[in-house]
Amino acid sequence: MPAKSAAQQKAAGAALSAKRGDTPKSKLKGASRDMEKSMTEKELEDMASTSRKDKPEHVDRK
Repeated sequence: MPAKSAAQQKAAGAALSAKRGDTPKSKLKGASRDMEKSMTEKELEDMASTSRKDKPEHVDRK
């Protein structure tokens, strides 16, 4: 599942780092904390590897 925004891609990268043990889980905030708990390492990897080129910083919720 590719990231829809740059912010989502960054949060996935932070969550992936914590899931792998490179970053303490206590450092996570907001969406990255939820992602780390609810997504598998493979799902996070797919989302974090999405290119940020041509992605908006944030996507409005509708």
